[in-house]
Amino acid sequence: MTHLTEHSLVQGGRSAAFATACVRGGVAAGLGVGALAVLVIVAWISSPFPDSGAGGALHLAAGLWLLAHGVDLIRTDTLGGLPAPLGIVPLLPSVLPVWLLYRTARSTLDPADENRPRPSPAGALGAVSGGYLLVAAVIVVYSASGPLPADLVTAGLWLPGVVLGATGAGVWTALGRPLPGREETAAALRGAATGLVTLLAGGAVLAGTALVWRAGAARASYEGIAGEWSGRVALALLLLALLPNAAVWAAAYGLGPGFALGTGALATPLGLVGDPAVPPFPLLAALPPQGPGGWPQWAAAAVPLLAAVALGRSVGRSTGTGPTRETALAALGAAWASGAAVAVLAGAAGGPLGSGRLLAFGPVWWQAGAAAVLWGVAVGLPTALTVRAWGRRVPRPKQPKEPKPPKASKPAKQAKSAKEAKAAASEPALAAVTAPAPAPGFPHEDADEEDEGYVPYDYFPASWETPLHTELPPPTGLPPHVEPPRPSGTTGAE
Repeated sequence: MTHLTEHSLVQGGRSAAFATACVRGGVAAGLGVGALAVLVIVAWISSPFPDSGAGGALHLAAGLWLLAHGVDLIRTDTLGGLPAPLGIVPLLPSVLPVWLLYRTARSTLDPADENRPRPSPAGALGAVSGGYLLVAAVIVVYSASGPLPADLVTAGLWLPGVVLGATGAGVWTALGRPLPGREETAAALRGAATGLVTLLAGGAVLAGTALVWRAGAARASYEGIAGEWSGRVALALLLLALLPNAAVWAAAYGLGPGFALGTGALATPLGLVGDPAVPPFPLLAALPPQGPGGWPQWAAAAVPLLAAVALGRSVGRSTGTGPTRETALAALGAAWASGAAVAVLAGAAGGPLGSGRLLAFGPVWWQAGAAAVLWGVAVGLPTALTVRAWGRRVPRPKQPKEPKPPKASKPAKQAKSAKEAKAAASEPALAAVTAPAPAPGFPHEDADEEDEGYVPYDYFPASWETPLHTELPPPTGLPPHVEPPRPSGTTGAE
């Protein structure tokens, strides 16, 4: 009975945690819609000539929220009366809903109170995604009655994919980012992230350089569209939201496939071919001129080159201790992962801007992804192998230098030469005679030979009262213990 009670408590706790996670997902969706609604309503209030009431502003906010998830919208108020699709996703507003989903899923599995029950990873994924998609379904139905209804096909494909991807990333982070397989999987993901960041940063630099180069045309287009100050603020916000799209377009341009400017018009580093259908817009003023490309356009290939080198360097440094096969597999995996990410970004950054010639606008997702894979394989793989080989090289030990013989000091050399000269000049009879001991307080004649650190002050008297000079007995030439011989005439006189 106790076991059943505990089991019922556990099941009840998990059910409550599942319901809480579902509510948290719905709240995340509401926060995203609310943030966009505040911006749209502020722009509507500040506009001196609003085209519609508050209902139109809310429908516009709902359409922008769906567009940020990759859902195509349908424009019904066109001049020709035919509905026109709108599928270019502003990438900067997409960061908000993705971040909200990611943080909600991560906090669901990592609550502040450890005693509170929490759902399983699969339950958290399903609950947060389900709550979010319920709110999204309501918004899709609400947008159908406005001027920008959602396309049901893309709403059924892109919306669940974005939600599940962001929620899955949050659950994966909460679990400690586990990776299946061996160490090369982590190395491949790190290399792909490094290459992708380098590619997008280079694309942003290319787009910024082109805008500065064509600053006059961009300013003229901005002033022609903006009108009043409220329109200028709204257009500035739109340009800010589309800046990541410009970076992706420039990256696709450097990769080689380029981007489409309408049906039958293509811009690549080799040149701009076809008749582009370019509407007046400040960001589009930075497009390359028509005709074959020159060295400024060819220089755009440096961006994917640097990205592939960064990818290979990251993989080579991560797998430097493993075998060559592991490095090669990690480099290939990084190339494919970066290609998949580029394809997703290119597909979101481009799309239709209307009907007719504006159906194809922006980079083609599969071409940009394939080009990124080719750059990664052609440049990233050799770079990874080179970095690995360079890191595993064994430095040659340096041969120690032979120590030089110590040089004799000058006083020692002089003492040695003086000693040899004295020994050569001395007589054989005197060689056997023992020299008298030196008087106390005076140095020996060979003191320099025995003590190279001889200092005369060491032989001064210990006290100043002691006379400096003492009388010495006359040398006799004999040892001190031998008495001098007596004269023969005085023998026995005493």
